[in-house]
Amino acid sequence: MFDDSSAKRPEHAQSDHPAIPAKKTGVLLANLGTPDNTDYWSMRRYLNEFLSDRRVIDLSPWKWQPLLQLIILSKRPFTSGKAYKSIWNEEKGESPLMTITRDQTRALADALHERFGEQVMVDFCMRYGNPSTKSKLREMVKAGCQRILFFPLYPQYAGATSATANDEFFRALIEETWQPTSRVVGPYFEHPLYIEALASSVEEAYANAAQKPEKLIVSYHGMPQRYLMQGDPYHCQCQKTTRLLKERLGWDDTQIGTTFQSVFGSEEWLKPYTVDEVARLASEQGKKRIAVIAPAFSADCIETLEEINEEIRESFEHAGGESFTYIPCLNDQPLHIKALSQIIEDNLQGWVS
Repeated sequence: MFDDSSAKRPEHAQSDHPAIPAKKTGVLLANLGTPDNTDYWSMRRYLNEFLSDRRVIDLSPWKWQPLLQLIILSKRPFTSGKAYKSIWNEEKGESPLMTITRDQTRALADALHERFGEQVMVDFCMRYGNPSTKSKLREMVKAGCQRILFFPLYPQYAGATSATANDEFFRALIEETWQPTSRVVGPYFEHPLYIEALASSVEEAYANAAQKPEKLIVSYHGMPQRYLMQGDPYHCQCQKTTRLLKERLGWDDTQIGTTFQSVFGSEEWLKPYTVDEVARLASEQGKKRIAVIAPAFSADCIETLEEINEEIRESFEHAGGESFTYIPCLNDQPLHIKALSQIIEDNLQGWVS
């Protein structure tokens, strides 16, 4: 909870007027979310919230909900719980996404405090699970944030990520008696400092590799092909991120490729699928050494630490690959914090001095 000791009754107000905290500007970071634990019921609550989101699964509820409640949520909490357990931060009793997002928030709070002092306060929320968007917005308003910059930590815009985070923020605003003036940070898939941070992480990984990888796979979270046809810009923004990264590294098309992971359901998703492409590189092209990076994730999570670094690695090695280098997400690396800080400063223009 924020310190509200600065709250005072306005000058010349009647004696029964409620105290009002000093005026501040809030920066509320948002990420996807995480279960509270790896047990069945924690996983079920989390998955139910996630998979009930119409932005994520857009099937008619009368068709989808019986399937979700009676079949999927009877089985999937066990398998998902096992996957989460393999990467769980046992020391802190939380998922890596929670740990990293908290570290990012602290680093950004320090950077913005150095720039703006007490004018700006920074916190984070999760779209699914805890801490909820609603609870964090309430804390900021109570602490005196009359302006709030909402920042979904997704470099590329997608309806199932950026839009649903915004939806939840707007829903939370509905319940506020005194609504803060609000702004939303847009996608930053082509921001020069973001591309620089990605390129530097690749260069560092290649420099530290015992043998230089023969190809870099740039793996993005997938989505149904249908969403692209309906106008979602995600696919195009992913392709541009890869192109800008390639240009910054000074590479050609033979050294880098774009793929998509995390396919769910039976319909066709964006291709090529990462798990198939890494196997093809090994079996058909004879690539023995590859590296994989996941620029759509601002923090390492189940899709990177378990899916990429375990399942996709295994697919490559089973097909004959020998050296698999996973390049971690940007997390709280200094260049990433610098990029996010600059994006925040740009979006705070006119609000703080």
